[in-house]
Amino acid sequence: MTAKNEMNESNCPAEGLLKMLSGKWKPQIFRLALNGALRFNTLLRQMEGSNKQSVATALRELEEQGILEKVVVKQKPLHIEYYLSEKGKALVPVFLQLESLS
Repeated sequence: MTAKNEMNESNCPAEGLLKMLSGKWKPQIFRLALNGALRFNTLLRQMEGSNKQSVATALRELEEQGILEKVVVKQKPLHIEYYLSEKGKALVPVFLQLESLS
């Protein structure tokens, strides 16, 4: 196979998305983020079988990858919400296309 025909992240958005959303909880978190703001405890309740450690790790990784943005809401009670970043929003069409194949 020539270099021109090889698929890599730079010319295959689906491959990059699959790498970023690999793991048990990240695809579910991404799917839930399509509906708007996410709060930690709400995620725990909605993701059956999850635990604090795994959800926290997945959120941190999605934030580090630039897919989610963390916002501190300075209302009483003080809380944190997660939203899709611009990068995350750009991945939505690819995610929905992949999801439609299953």
